[in-house]
Amino acid sequence: MLTWKNVIDYTVNGNPTPDLRVEKTESEWSKLLTPEQFRITRHKGTEAPHSGALCSIYDEGQYNCVCCNTPLFDSTIKFTSGSGWPSFTQPIQENAIKYEKDTAFGMVRVEVMCNTCDAHLGHIFPDGPAPSGLRYCINSASMQLEKGNVNEN
Repeated sequence: MLTWKNVIDYTVNGNPTPDLRVEKTESEWSKLLTPEQFRITRHKGTEAPHSGALCSIYDEGQYNCVCCNTPLFDSTIKFTSGSGWPSFTQPIQENAIKYEKDTAFGMVRVEVMCNTCDAHLGHIFPDGPAPSGLRYCINSASMQLEKGNVNEN
């Protein structure tokens, strides 16, 4: 289980190696994504709080990157944070997420991105529920929900 210490270690010492990499040009991304998805994922935008389609959905399934379809979060670790964005306590696997120090807007935060394609997802905070204490605060526009029990064989 990842902790805040692990997250800070990643921002300082480098991120885990992803299973694969997906790289495209800005033009290629803009053709694959809606204007809002492109603004958020490729230009580090943020959707307005409580506006995202996935904020109040708690269906079974997994949340995948809207850019490259990499699994990011499982529905079983989604929780209601009251922040206005979908919130999760852990990634689906440790190397799914990339962490970088973000000093924009006069504050220090940790940005989270898809480790496969570098899509901006949102930020992580150390104020989530036990046992990890983590809150991944993610833009709905950066994910797509693959409904159902996707881990069944």
